Amino acid sequence: MKMNRLIPMLPVRSMPASVEFYQKLGFSIEHRNDDWGWAMLRFDDCRLMVDQSINKQPGEYRQGVLYLYPEKVAEYHQQLRKQGMTIPDLDVTFYGMTEFRFDDPDGNRLWIGESK
Repeated sequence: MKMNRLIPMLPVRSMPASVEFYQKLGFSIEHRNDDWGWAMLRFDDCRLMVDQSINKQPGEYRQGVLYLYPEKVAEYHQQLRKQGMTIPDLDVTFYGMTEFRFDDPDGNRLWIGESK
């Protein structure tokens, strides 16, 4: 199984302010969606997502999220279940990713997905 990439996703209060801050550090905007309050930033081969929606749910405060991109998410999902992990079913999101989400033992959120 090949893991193609991992991108940190930071919960932010203001996506526009965060984008402006990271642009001063040398990042450029790769993708941005103001309706979602989300942006993907890039600096050479490095990527960073900033997202206003992560901490909008009461009682689910997150310090950060890691988004993992396996080569074949369905196979990876099946592999984790075979190892005895309790994980949710795969879901197709409104933004077109096939993914599943769960917490590590310390409450950090992992989003694992593949675009079609």
